[in-house]
Amino acid sequence: MSDRRATPATDRVALASWRGRIERPDYTEGEAARVAVPLAELLAQPDGARDRQLNFGADVTVIERRDGWAFVQAGRDGYCGWVFECDLSVEMPAITHRVSAPATHIYPVPDMKQRETGWLSMNARISVVETQGRFARLATGGWVPVQGIGDAFAADPVDLAEALIGTPYLWGGNSRAGIDCSGLVQAALHGCGIACPGDADMQEAAFQQVERIERGDLLFWPGHVAMACGDGRMIHATAWKMRVIHEDIESGIARIDAAGDGPFRGARRAGGVTLDL
Repeated sequence: MSDRRATPATDRVALASWRGRIERPDYTEGEAARVAVPLAELLAQPDGARDRQLNFGADVTVIERRDGWAFVQAGRDGYCGWVFECDLSVEMPAITHRVSAPATHIYPVPDMKQRETGWLSMNARISVVETQGRFARLATGGWVPVQGIGDAFAADPVDLAEALIGTPYLWGGNSRAGIDCSGLVQAALHGCGIACPGDADMQEAAFQQVERIERGDLLFWPGHVAMACGDGRMIHATAWKMRVIHEDIESGIARIDAAGDGPFRGARRAGGVTLDL
């Protein structure tokens, strides 16, 4: 049975590239679109439970539109689900930068004393059309501080994960406003240009197991993932504290096992496929 999270098909329509792999009444080449709101909820079904979230600027392929909803496949990790149709735009200016800070505000004019009009989270993909002093104007409207954006990927995923220390835990969350364990790992890796699936079980299946734990390696339990910091600690988004925290690896393994959420399944090293900005 195919994994619905990675299957670009509804009960009615499938991507044409899946013809012969999955039977549906109709097939489509899909339509390119982009997330045009700070965060789009990616749901298991229309008005259903949250699976994940998509940040501003995320490219998607629309497979079906239905009653104000759009079934999409995310370009970066292949995750499939339903989003509000109004959260998407078919206007797709060239991406020039990503949000490199944990989050940044959008202003109506290049002045930090003006009331903000919105916000963007780490790894939001943006198109800058001009800079004026310490602000950059976006093709989609508004200005963001240049200190919080970059035109290249970061070098160290642990640094990015640690920038999100204190972010509240949110099941299926993918932003500074709320994040879960796999969302934190994906944000850290995507910020360094490293491809990474959306959920912990997918991440565990995607990467090579290692015996010796090094900085940046991923640590797995059933349904949970953390990132090794290289100093005997790990960083993870945990419902235990309901936020992103550091924790000693050895004592963390013992705690999780004692809570009945183990056993520890070992470490894996991310790498392989790289992303475009």
